[in-house]
Formats: sequence, structure tokens, C-alpha cells
Amino acid sequence: MKGLQYQLKSVLRDKFCLMTFLLPILVAVALNFMGSIDMSSLGELHFGVLENDLSPQTITWLERYGPVTAYETPEELTAAIREPSTNVIGVQTDGDSLQTAIAGDELDIFQQAAATLPVLYERRETAAQVEVQTLDRPDLLESVQGIFIPAVLIVAMFMGCTFNAMNIISEKEDGVAFVNEILPMTPSQYILQKVVVGFLFGSLSSIVTACICFRMSGLHLETMLLLIVLSAFVASLIGLFIGKLSEGLMTGVVYIKIVMLLFLAVPLVCTLIGVSGPLAVICNLVPSQPAFDGIMALSAGNMGTAIKDIGILAIHCVAWFALYVLISTRCKKHAT
Repeated sequence: MKGLQYQLKSVLRDKFCLMTFLLPILVAVALNFMGSIDMSSLGELHFGVLENDLSPQTITWLERYGPVTAYETPEELTAAIREPSTNVIGVQTDGDSLQTAIAGDELDIFQQAAATLPVLYERRETAAQVEVQTLDRPDLLESVQGIFIPAVLIVAMFMGCTFNAMNIISEKEDGVAFVNEILPMTPSQYILQKVVVGFLFGSLSSIVTACICFRMSGLHLETMLLLIVLSAFVASLIGLFIGKLSEGLMTGVVYIKIVMLLFLAVPLVCTLIGVSGPLAVICNLVPSQPAFDGIMALSAGNMGTAIKDIGILAIHCVAWFALYVLISTRCKKHAT
């Protein structure tokens, strides 16, 4: 128990570990907050005109497509058009037609609108007879959140890897690792002492993130909890390997970044390109893949796939634990 208390105090003093614990939670809050923002105005057309230049009928016609702002002088209108943060289309009279002006740095959709507007104005009477069907505006972030939220939860689940790796590396640099080698501890006791802290922090970060991102109950909640527990345990074990292989802080940070990149890249690529067959089996060798697939399955209500992924994660837990015990036992025998 004293060993666990020491590990806990060591982690609480490490700002890097605290940052990795809070980062997924903050990102989950940001994603939820962004999902509540109406971003439809970003795709609207904005027009700039000179006062007393266009007729009231023309301004009313322009307001059908977007807000119209009147400027007192041509200089003010030119400055508004050239402003990099806006997509204002300047509109002036050109006889019986309209003349548009843009800065040239706008998105293609606004440049096309500026080029089409004079022709559309000339044919406005014919266009008014066309029957228009208004469809519901799609949520711009819905498809993105469907992938981002599981990815953030994967990061939270595998935070225990960072906790344990940084803890062991710090002990190496402080000389505590030499003391641990002569203590009367079995490999299983050492693993328990090291894994528990990273496992608890990773699980807690994942649970908080899942509560922010998902609204589940009953069997779905229990399945998500199993995914979190198994993933956090595997991540903690992998953190032990990184800490054992790293000779210094910079080496450990590089290893952690490589592992986290692998944890994120494999499930994202598998999801985007739809991997199946033998390649999907190979991808399941990366523990984040069944965790990601299980989260996506739960979001879609597919309990069968989620339970299958839980079984794969359980195999990962047994395999990584047995491998570390085997390596630690052999290393201790060679040291003695």
C-alpha cells in the first residue's frame, strides 16, 4: 500500500501526466460545445453595397441570398471586400445589370457565386417562376464527431501508457529503479504496483470522457465500462514496456508518441477505408483497434460486435501481462 501511495504522489507531481489526464476531457467538452454551435452562417453569402447605389428592389432581391451591408464610401466597401477574415462580395450597378467585386482569396463557392450573380440578376424574373424545394440543413459536425469522439475516448483509454512510462523513466533518472531491483518483490508485485496507478488514472479519464460524449444506460453502459477497463489495463502494461526500454526522458517521449500515433492511426485508417478479411485480423493486433471498433459498434447499437471486441481486448490483457512477467523474470535471473 505504501508503494502505491508513493506512485500516486509521484504522478501528482508530474505535470506531463496531469496534462495527459485532463487533455481528453477538455477535448470532449470542446467537441460537445462545438456541436451546439450553429455554423450554418459560415456558408452564407455576404454582400457589400454603396449607399444609394442600388434600388430598394435590388437590395431586397440580394437579401434573399444573404445579408446586405451598405457602406458610405467606395474606400470602405473596398476595405470590407479585401478583409481576409470575411467573404464579402461587392455589388454595384452596371446599367441594367450588376457588377460584382471580390478580393480573390475567397473560397471557390463564393467566387462562383460572385461570377454567377450578374447573370442570375438578369434572369431573375425567369428564376422567380422556378419551384424551389428547401431541404433540412445537414449538421456539419455530425459526421466528424462520429469519428472524433471515439478517437478522443481512445486517447483517454490509453493514457495509462503515458502514466506508467513516465513514472518508470523518472525513477530511472532519480536512481529509484536501482533500489527497486534489490527489493524483495516478485515480478507480479512490481507489475501490480506500477499498473494500478496508470490503470486508475486512465480509467477515470476515460469514464469522465465517456460520460461527456455519450448518453448510455443499462447493458450499453456496462459494455462501455468493460471496454474502458480492459483498454486501460492493456495501456498500462504497454507503458511498462516503454518505461523498461527507454534509457532517458527524450527516448521515452519519442516512444510514447510513436505508440500513440499507432494507436490512433490504425483504427482511423481501418474505419475510413473499411478494412476487412485477413488485414482486419492483423489490425486487431494493435489493442486500440478492437477498442475503437467496440465504441463505434456501441454508438450504432451493435452489441454483438462490441462483445467480440471485448473478447479481443481480454486476450490482449492476458498476452501482454504474461509477456511482461516472462521478460521481467528472465531479466531478474540474469541480474542475480
